[in-house]
Amino acid sequence: MEEYKIRDLTSEEIECRIGNITAKGLTLLLYKTARTDIKILNETFGSMNWQCEYKEIKNNIYCGISIFDNVKKEWITKWDCGTESDFGDKEKAEASDAFKRAGFKWGIGIELYTAPFIFISKTNCNIVNNKCYDKFLVEKIIIENKSITALAIKNISKNIRAFVWQNK
Repeated sequence: MEEYKIRDLTSEEIECRIGNITAKGLTLLLYKTARTDIKILNETFGSMNWQCEYKEIKNNIYCGISIFDNVKKEWITKWDCGTESDFGDKEKAEASDAFKRAGFKWGIGIELYTAPFIFISKTNCNIVNNKCYDKFLVEKIIIENKSITALAIKNISKNIRAFVWQNK
């Protein structure tokens, strides 16, 4: 297969989701959307040189992302399984998750697996009745060799930098 380089995600392409909430603060999880995967697949391979398909195996949705190999003159596919979400349309979320996980198999966003533990103290967020509706964004990220080496998270609801981390 021709050698393609999947670029790193940008700070604008990484989203934050609240994980656990405690009396002391909350944890954040970093994730990519299916739209980001589509954008990177189109940039890297061209919109006509990749495709995806879905199948159900033992009540689980699998997505396969195929890239056309110009050397072998055939499609190369990498598959992964999705999980249901607790939010919104469960089937759509499962299919989207399967697509994003198949994207990881191609190297899209693998740097997210190197993210540090992100804890936002209660002084940097608004927790009321064990709930938080603040919005967070990745303000800055440095990625070297597919590994996150520095990260800054902003709480846009409070307009403050809520988390800073650097690998030493």
